[in-house]
Amino acid sequence: MPISPFPVPNATTSFWRAGGHPLDSHRSTVDVPPEVDIAVIGAGYAGVACVYHILDLCRTKGLPVARIVILEAREVCSGATGRNGGHLKPDPYYRPSTLAQSHGVQVAAEFASFEVANLYALKKVIETEGIDCDFVYTRAVDALMTTPICDRIKTGVELLKKHGVKVMDDVYFAKGAEAEQLSGVKGAKGCFSYTAGHLWPYKLVIGLLEKTLAAGVNLQTNTPVTHVTKDLDAAGFLTLTTPRGTVRAKKIVYATNGYTSSILPEFAAKIVPVRGICSHIRPGKSPAPLLPHSYIVRWSESEYEYLIPRLDGSIVVGGARSKYYSDLDTWYDNVEDDKLIESAKHHFDGYMQRVFKGWENTGAYTDKVWTGIMGYSTDSTPHVGRVPGRPNQFMLAGFTGHGMPQIFLSAKGVAAMVVDGADFKSTGIPRLYEATEERLNSTKNNILDGWRACQNAAVKGQT
Repeated sequence: MPISPFPVPNATTSFWRAGGHPLDSHRSTVDVPPEVDIAVIGAGYAGVACVYHILDLCRTKGLPVARIVILEAREVCSGATGRNGGHLKPDPYYRPSTLAQSHGVQVAAEFASFEVANLYALKKVIETEGIDCDFVYTRAVDALMTTPICDRIKTGVELLKKHGVKVMDDVYFAKGAEAEQLSGVKGAKGCFSYTAGHLWPYKLVIGLLEKTLAAGVNLQTNTPVTHVTKDLDAAGFLTLTTPRGTVRAKKIVYATNGYTSSILPEFAAKIVPVRGICSHIRPGKSPAPLLPHSYIVRWSESEYEYLIPRLDGSIVVGGARSKYYSDLDTWYDNVEDDKLIESAKHHFDGYMQRVFKGWENTGAYTDKVWTGIMGYSTDSTPHVGRVPGRPNQFMLAGFTGHGMPQIFLSAKGVAAMVVDGADFKSTGIPRLYEATEERLNSTKNNILDGWRACQNAAVKGQT
């Protein structure tokens, strides 16, 4: 697989980014700094959160504030974080139930509890720092739309409960008429409910970024990093090349997600850019029917929508994979977030009327549609920690469309590695997240395997 292209210009404008912010194209200095202690590549959630934690560690330990530059190829938070569905939604059961069978219950419990811990940690920081990002602490409802998928997932949940996975204490299951009533989704065969949150992701990143800039961090937007030296020079520095000049850094953090292989080519077949589509829907009548939760509506293993209610009564809905998933080139190894997915762009029209009870006569309409590029790991697990074979280089990437409940504490762990030289095990990050040479050497590709399985199932269903 070739390395991923760099982010394209003129990306579609998401609902979250429509208003912009003075920091969006900010440059702290006219020129890039010639020399820093730490260079962070990427001004999305991962990069900004990591810098926030580095500064917090320096303050806590009474260390001098590190000289830090954040280098961003486009505008602040213009990648996946600024284009997602606004969920801060742990997964207590879906992936963990699969992991319980493949890697054991303890590994599954690590995944599940880590995501729940991220929710609570971020809630605390939002409240402590006074970040205005429309954070709502609520319940998630996952509606399961077919009996086979309901039965399969319920079996996995029962396995986790049987082995005493603690986070399952918060998970409630309903089926049949109760599932329809609890979820509000027409025809739901079952549903799970558990604690979650949702927010305005762009505002979250801006809020954290403001704290870092106030501490002296240098931000350089519209400054793509095109090359990084692999090894330290005689003075102990690495060199980053940009169109605006070079930066010498003692340490580097790659918060590059779907674009990682553009500057770390060894990840070309390990972290793949995957294009998705999302929308903003407004009710035509006021007040809109109450949607008290955040939601997933799961139609099959590969087809689902995710949505959150906004405080103004509007809805953010993403997904629509039923319209484009079979066409691999439309989404796999694709960085074209400057274009809509043609086969899916009208999927959200009438969505609320079709799917949710009580929305039939609301006149709800699609206000905005946009695309975004996620970084999918071919083994379905983020790559976090030290970059294999590259001294003083660290990474936070490959979150497979699920970074919001994984990134904050992953970034805290990487910050400890950068500042203190902490080993991976001491950070509390799930062991399978660790970036390793073994994972780089693996030929596994769960993304394509899952796609082929769905294509074969579709063919069998037609015969």
